[in-house]
Amino acid sequence: MQVTELPAEGLKRAFQVVVPAASLAERRDARLKKLGTELRLPGFRPGKVPPAVVKARYGAAVQGEVLEESVNEATRQVIADRGLRPALQPKIELVNYSDGADLEYKLDLELLPEIPMPDFAAISLEREKATPGDEQVDEFLKTMRERLAGTEDVAEARPAAKGDILVCDFEGRLKNEDGTLAEPFQGGTASEMPIEVAGTGFIPGFTEQLEGMSPGEKKDIEVAFPAEYGSAELAGKQAVFAITAKSLKHKVLPELDDEFAKRLGVDDLAALRARVVENLQREYDALARMKVKRALLDALAEQASFTVPEGMVEAEFAQIWQRVEADLKAGRLDEDDKGKDEDTLKAEYRGIAERRIRLGLLLSEIGRTNNIQVTNDELAGAMRAEAGRYPGQEKQVLDYFRSNPQAVDGLRAPIFEEKVVDFVLELAKVSEKPVAPNELTANAGG
Repeated sequence: MQVTELPAEGLKRAFQVVVPAASLAERRDARLKKLGTELRLPGFRPGKVPPAVVKARYGAAVQGEVLEESVNEATRQVIADRGLRPALQPKIELVNYSDGADLEYKLDLELLPEIPMPDFAAISLEREKATPGDEQVDEFLKTMRERLAGTEDVAEARPAAKGDILVCDFEGRLKNEDGTLAEPFQGGTASEMPIEVAGTGFIPGFTEQLEGMSPGEKKDIEVAFPAEYGSAELAGKQAVFAITAKSLKHKVLPELDDEFAKRLGVDDLAALRARVVENLQREYDALARMKVKRALLDALAEQASFTVPEGMVEAEFAQIWQRVEADLKAGRLDEDDKGKDEDTLKAEYRGIAERRIRLGLLLSEIGRTNNIQVTNDELAGAMRAEAGRYPGQEKQVLDYFRSNPQAVDGLRAPIFEEKVVDFVLELAKVSEKPVAPNELTANAGG
């Protein structure tokens, strides 16, 4: 095999590879000979099919297999002999190949960069620590009581107030540009529907307009479907709902006592409060972990200044931009992106793609250098957890993972990332900062 390195820039490498015709012919003839001993064809004894017949019938297929094998084997050898670390699948371009001639092809590679290890000890971070108090526990229990509330008919004759349950019939029609109303749209009609006045779960402005209505009263209310509404036919449209109030109820909250605790599977109210404290503490700790991880990744990004493979950035950007275009069509674009032209958006999202690839490569290199690995037990636990999300279908989910290595890799990646983050946090300077629960939750999603 003859290999000639061609001019290339940056992380890219290019080679001209020539595999001698004699090597190809030897491999092809050996494959045809072996095939002849295995074939069973009418008119010939098993294993005694003449070479000319084998070649006539299977020569083209075998030639294709030999060509593919030779290219793959030569490519692996080029990479191994030079100690290269490809970032992506190599690109192969056949230059010359015909029966009896040398195989010549061009091999294009993009390599992983040399990644210097950051100075972990120079990274200083604060990990917020919040502890749930009586106020947070009481608020949580209030929400639980709301969820388990019953209803009773309102005895006195009065209009609906905020928090009441107004049982209604309604029919919705889209509003035309000339102010007329279209035919009722699908899903816009209901009968005997209990609706919490000024509650959530409906189109913005819908439930608020029910306040003040009395049973037997009819009223038309006008609302606007949000631009990001799930149905494209309704998104951003004006609609008028004809409302008929049927009856009025009010919520009846269960007493906060031992019986309430037992409804939730706990012995008594004290045990329930202790359980709530545990759950809230777990949530607070997870939120603090998420925030310190975000700060760590920002700190690592500042130290990561190496060149990233263009092909990896382009592939990541293509995935991001596909989602952005879908959001554009559906009217779901982020507020920060509205009003920006396409070139600006592309430049910003390409920057995001480059940051993601750079951080991903850095975390991968930290893990590789320090022999951080995901164990089989950790993977098995992740598979069981995923299967648990589909009650009654656990076996099918586990079978899917066992037969799809790529799906397992999708579970391995986040476990690996968390282990690398833990490793770096152990080496960085991390101080604990006591904060109030509301301070912990502030800007948690930013």
